[in-house]
Amino acid sequence: MAEQEFTDAIALLKADHRKVEELFEQFEKASGSAAKAKLAQRICVELKIHTMIEEELFYPAFRGKIDDDLLDEAYVEHDGAKVLVNDIAAGAPEDDFYDAKVMVLSEEIKHHVHEEEMPSEGMFAQCRKADVDLVELRDAMLARKQELMAQAETAGLPPAKPRAVNLQSA
Repeated sequence: MAEQEFTDAIALLKADHRKVEELFEQFEKASGSAAKAKLAQRICVELKIHTMIEEELFYPAFRGKIDDDLLDEAYVEHDGAKVLVNDIAAGAPEDDFYDAKVMVLSEEIKHHVHEEEMPSEGMFAQCRKADVDLVELRDAMLARKQELMAQAETAGLPPAKPRAVNLQSA
């Protein structure tokens, strides 16, 4: 993953979005437990890494520089996805509601991506207008992404940790 592949931090995040969208499409077409399990695990890892680099680096860089409500909403959307990611990662295709959980996660991610990528008023459009060096941010995000990818391949990633939502037992 060479730095020149992505012109800036937003291009890096958009590339992640396209990759996950493709994995969701593959999951929808997959048949057989082994193929579904492999794709679901890849989706979960990709989303964990993506949310971590956004929450650790990207979002904080824009706090106070773009609409804070948009950032807050993004954190809450991430938390909703994290609940499903953890459930899917701990489950198996034979489990009740497994496919449904992956499909709902896909729908949540589509909504989140739309909010970020919407022309004019979307998060990324606002970020482009802010006084932040998107190339420097890309470099920091790429370095962190590579660390997380290496961790995923060796020790594995911990469960996704919600930040904005307090999980309560009903």
